[in-house]
Order: sequence, then structure tokens, then C-alpha cells
Amino acid sequence: MIDFFKGGFVARVFDLAMTHKLDTDDFFIHQIQQHSAVLGLNFFLIEPVWLDCFFQRLAEGAIWAKVLLNMHSEHHLPEENYHRLVRLAHHKGVRVIDPPEVALAACDKARLHPRLVENGFNVPATIIVPREDVPAFRLTQEQKEMLGLPFVIKPSLGYGRKGVILDAQDEEDLKRSFGAWDNPFYLLQPRIVAGTIGNCPAYFRVYYAFGSIWSCWWNCFTDQYRIVTEKDIEQFGLAALPEIVQRLATLTGMTFFSTELSQVENGAFVLIDYVNDQCHMLSQSASPSMGVPDQVVAAIAKRLVEGARQLALQPR
Repeated sequence: MIDFFKGGFVARVFDLAMTHKLDTDDFFIHQIQQHSAVLGLNFFLIEPVWLDCFFQRLAEGAIWAKVLLNMHSEHHLPEENYHRLVRLAHHKGVRVIDPPEVALAACDKARLHPRLVENGFNVPATIIVPREDVPAFRLTQEQKEMLGLPFVIKPSLGYGRKGVILDAQDEEDLKRSFGAWDNPFYLLQPRIVAGTIGNCPAYFRVYYAFGSIWSCWWNCFTDQYRIVTEKDIEQFGLAALPEIVQRLATLTGMTFFSTELSQVENGAFVLIDYVNDQCHMLSQSASPSMGVPDQVVAAIAKRLVEGARQLALQPR
């Protein structure tokens, strides 16, 4: 096997590189590769076997990328290898989707929540508890009445339901969340009950990539997805979904993310899980029970490559 990272050559430049752990997103990866080829972009997949080598050669100036699509890094772990790579790439002038500080500010629920409130987004009432206060934290009577029972606890930088408690009863559950997922802050919120539309919970996951938006019904009890159609939008009055998500993109500056919204009984849409970057693009064909519709995965991959090409062509 030829190690094309070695040798005293002029730096190898990739139009688009992508971090990925190669777990279950093969369809998405293949779509990124295919659309890169169609648009004439040379592409490199930074899978785990190449990670250390890519980091070293990037640090040395032996390779470079015009654009890096970050599909895996741990925001809460500064020394994690993918996180270090993304930071280095940004420092080296690579256009990262999305830049580390932009992504961190958007994905940190404790930092974003006050901005959402200030800008008129409908979000759950929230108590934010710093990590150092967890052992001695006690809810006041007023806070207990605001939260109700059961209530929800979320780590500020959590994802994949890690450390999330959906049936919290008291402060002991806050300690349980802390024990499961050590984070700088924890959010305590009332449990938002979704209304029902056509015998399904009115719960949605909406994806945003470079100005394009895809809305999906997402059953929060079964994890199953289906596409929100134009007929659905007209019949059930769902036009607010893309409008809210566009506002969220404008506020955060994010170019690729997903968000979760619930429509409650009075018809209002509530942001539940604000911004998720590095979206898990597990396809429905790979996992019918919990995958994202293939049509949506393919469209997102195409738009990401188009957006990356636009970034790559921009003068520095």
C-alpha cells in the first residue's frame, strides 16, 4: 500500500475532507463521496485508521484541506483526538463545517438557552445548575411548582440521550445525571407533552444545511421517522417549522444542524433539543426502526457537498 502522506512533496490539498467514525452511516458516506466526484472535488475520509496520520501531516504542512466537514468530535473533551484535529484544521485556515467556536456556542444548551429566550423563541422554562453546585443543590418550592413531576434533566453538552433523565423526581436525579455524564451545566425543565396529530405525537426533527430545510415527523416513543410532506404542512398547519429553524440558523450562525420541536395542545411549537451538530445520518434502509428517510439523507449529503464547494471557491 502506498503511503501518499510521506515524502518531500508539495502539500497535498483536498477540496473536502470529512471526519467520521464509520459506525452505521455508510449510505451517507457513499452519498458524500458520490456527490464530491460529480462536482469534481477530491475527497478524503478521515476515518479512525487515518486520524493520527492526518493530524500529524496537517500539523507539519504536508497536507491541507479547503473544507472539513466535521461529523465526529467531542465538544466536551478538549483532548479527544478528533476534537484536536478540528481545532488544528480551523487554526490552519481550513473552512470547518461548522467552526469550533460557533458549534460549541450553539450546542451548549446552557449558553444558548438565554439567547433563545432573549430572541423570542418558545423554549421550556429552565433552571441551569453549574456542575460545582450539583452535590448541594436544592430546589425551592417555587422551582418545584414550576418543574412539576416528573421533570427533565439534560447535560448542557449532552447528546444521544447520555445523562438525560426524563422522569426526574428530585435532586437525587440531578446527581444521577451528573454521574452518567459529567458536564459544566445541567438544565432542569418541565416535561413538555406533545399534542397528537393523526394518532401520532406532534414531535419533529428538522434538519438544516446551507439554507435548505428538511422536516421529519419523529416519534419520540419509537424513534421512527417519516417525511413531512407539503400536504402535511397544509393540512396540519406546519409552516412554522422551517420558519423557526431558519431563525435558529440565523441566530447561531450554524450551517449544518438538526433540532427537535414539539407542538403542544394549544398549537404552539416548542424547541425541545435546541441544536445538534454532527448529525447522525443513519439511513432508514440500514435501520428501518430508527433511521432517517433515505431521501432526506441523500438530499442533505448533496447539499453539504454543494455548500462545501461554495466554501472552497471563496477567496481567502
